[in-house]
Amino acid sequence: MGSCKVPYSVLLLCFFIGSFLVPQCLSIGDDANQTAFLVNASEALGRPIPETLFGIFFEEINHAGAGGLWAELVSNRGFEAGGPDTPSNIDPWSIIGDEYSSLTLSTDRSSCFEHNKVALRMEVLCDAEGTDICPAGGVGIYNPGFWGMNIEKGKKYKVVLYLRSSGAINVSVSLTGPNGLETLATHDIIASSCDVSNWKKMEVLLEANATNPNSRLQLTTTRKGVIWFDQVSAMPVDTYKGHGFRSELAEMLADLKPKFIRFPGGCFVEGEWLRNAFRWKATIGPWEERPGHFGDVWKYWTDDGLGYFEFLQLTEDLGSLPVWVFNSGFSHNDQVSSSSVRPFVQEALDSIEFARGDPNSTWGSMRAAMGHPEPFDLRYVALGNEDCLKKNNYRGNYLKFHTAIKKAYPDIKIITNCFGFSRKLDHPADFYDYHLYTSANNMFSMAHRFDHTSRGGPKAFVSEYAATGNAGKGNLLAALAEAAFLIGIEQNSDIVSMASYAPLFVNDNDRKWSPDAIVFNSSQLYGTPSYWAQHFFRESSSATVLHSTIQPNTTTSLIASAIMWNNSDDGKSYLRIKIVNFGNDTVNLKISVDGLEPNSIQLSGSNKTELTSGNLMDENSFNEPKKVKPTQSSLENAGKDMDVVLLPYSLTSFDLLKGSSSIRTARSGYFSRPSF
Repeated sequence: MGSCKVPYSVLLLCFFIGSFLVPQCLSIGDDANQTAFLVNASEALGRPIPETLFGIFFEEINHAGAGGLWAELVSNRGFEAGGPDTPSNIDPWSIIGDEYSSLTLSTDRSSCFEHNKVALRMEVLCDAEGTDICPAGGVGIYNPGFWGMNIEKGKKYKVVLYLRSSGAINVSVSLTGPNGLETLATHDIIASSCDVSNWKKMEVLLEANATNPNSRLQLTTTRKGVIWFDQVSAMPVDTYKGHGFRSELAEMLADLKPKFIRFPGGCFVEGEWLRNAFRWKATIGPWEERPGHFGDVWKYWTDDGLGYFEFLQLTEDLGSLPVWVFNSGFSHNDQVSSSSVRPFVQEALDSIEFARGDPNSTWGSMRAAMGHPEPFDLRYVALGNEDCLKKNNYRGNYLKFHTAIKKAYPDIKIITNCFGFSRKLDHPADFYDYHLYTSANNMFSMAHRFDHTSRGGPKAFVSEYAATGNAGKGNLLAALAEAAFLIGIEQNSDIVSMASYAPLFVNDNDRKWSPDAIVFNSSQLYGTPSYWAQHFFRESSSATVLHSTIQPNTTTSLIASAIMWNNSDDGKSYLRIKIVNFGNDTVNLKISVDGLEPNSIQLSGSNKTELTSGNLMDENSFNEPKKVKPTQSSLENAGKDMDVVLLPYSLTSFDLLKGSSSIRTARSGYFSRPSF
C-alpha cells in the first residue's frame, strides 16, 4: 500500500487544538492506508445485467445423462450397443444359470422396431419338471444398470419390456441385490402361447421392500422354451416433475437458478466422425423407436432416452431458456463442404420448427404428439462447437445456416464459434462463443479479460469455462479463481451476455474429465466447490450492477463487485457485495456505500456468506460432501459503512437488506470506471 501524507496545516491545527483530538486527526492517514471497497449506488452509474447472464451447459460426457440425469436404470436396454449387426454386444447384460447346459443366449434381427432390429434370443434348456430341472431361482438374464441400480424401500419402479415366445411363458421380473440372492421386488408375467406368439408389450409396477444402491434387474424363468426380449426399461416412478429426470440431480440444477441451458454439447454434437454425431431426429418420438448411438468422443453408448425433446422439456421445467447447439457439418475428423451442407441446414430448420412450430406443422405436430402442443421458447441457436479455428469450411457453412435461419426465423439469435473479442468478425452473428480452460492463477487474472474489449459488434457467450490446472477433482483454489472470473464477467455484462461452467456432471465410475460441478454415483451426489461458487451468482441475472472500486488500486489479491437485486420470494431488495480474496493474508476491509439514504440498511435480514476451507486444495467427496460449502451468518454491523474481515483464500458475499427508503437504480445505459 502507498502512504498518504497529512497536510502540514492539518498537523498544525491538531497541535493547537489539544491532545483529545489528536487520535482523530492522525486517523486521517490510517484511513487513507486502509484497503477499502467503495460502492456508488446512484442511478447514473448503475447498469442492468442481462436476464440470461448465468446458466448451465449440459454435455453427454462422464455418463452425465445416460446413467445420470436421465433416470433410466437399464443400460443397453435395446441390446443395440454393439451396433445393428449380429451377433451384437449385449454388455452389461449377463447370464443367470449355466450357459450351454441350462440356457443359451444369442442376438438376431427379429425385433418389431424398424430402427432397432436387434433382439435378444434366450433358449431355456431346463424345465420345472422332468430330468433336467431348472435351479430353484430360475435361469435368465440380469442387468446391473450403470454401476448398480439404486433401489429404495417404499418407492415404485415401472418396468417395461417387449417379448415374444414360441410357447407359453412364466417370467419373473425382479429387482434384486447385486448377487441375486436378496429380492427387493418381483412380479410374474404369465401368458399363453397365443398371447405372446407375436411381440407384446408388458408393463410391471414394482414396489421395493428394501433399499440397496447396488441392485440389478432380473428376468428369469423355470420353463423350457425360447423367449425373445427387446427394449427393456426400468424407471423410478418418482422423477423430477414427472418427466424422467433423476430428481436429486435435477434439484441441484434448479438450485442454481439457471437462466439458460446450452445442450447437447460440446464435442458430443460433433463426434469423432459424423456418423456418430448427435442427430436430433433419431432422438425424438417413442423411446422404443430411438436407435441410440455410440458417442465416440467419450467412448460409450447412449440409448438417447435423453433426446432433443427431453432437453427442451428440462429447460422449461427449470424455468430456463434453451440454447440449442446443432451440427453444422463437422466432426473432429471429417466435414461437409459448403456446397453439400444443405441437408444439415434443413435439419437445423426442422429442429427449430419442432421446438417452435405450430402443432399443425410437420415437425410441430411431432412435438404435440409427444405431449407438448405449446411451442417451446427457443430463442438461441449455436452453429457447431469449436469448429472455427479447426475447419476451413466453417465460415462458408456458417453463412449458409445464417441466411436460411434468419430468413425463416428473423428473431432467432445465432452464435458463432469464431472469437470476436480481439478482432472484428468477418461474418454476421448475434453472439460469439468463447471457451476458457486454464490454470487457477491464470483464471483469476482473466477476471479482466473483457475490460478493454470493444463494446461494438456481437456480444460474448462464455459457454465453457473452468479452472483446470491444480484443480484436482474440484478444489477450493479452482472455485475461487472461477468466482473472480465471474465477477469480471458480471462487471462486463454489457459485452458478455451469457456464461456457463463445464462440464456440469460426472458419474464417478466414468470420469472422462476433471474437474466437474456435480459428482454422483447410483445413490450419492455432491457439489464441488465450483458448484457452490456459482450459488453466489444466482441472483445476478436481471440485477443492477453498481459502480465500485477497490482502493488502493495496487491491491492485486482482491476482486469485488456490487449489485442491487430484488428477491422474488420475499419481495425485498438487497445490495449484494461479492469479494474474492485470492491471497494467503487476512484482509481488513472498509466497505463504504455512497448514494443510500441514512438508515436505509436493515440489520435484521442482512447476512454474510463465506466459501473457504482450512486448506486451499480441499475437495468435497462422498465421505465429506460438505467439506467446502458456503456458510451463512447474520451481519451484525450491516450498514452503508462497514469494517469487515476477509479470510485468506475466500469468497465472501454481503447481502444488505434495504429498507423502505430505497434508492432508484438504472436499467439502461453503460457505466464507465472512473476513479473515486
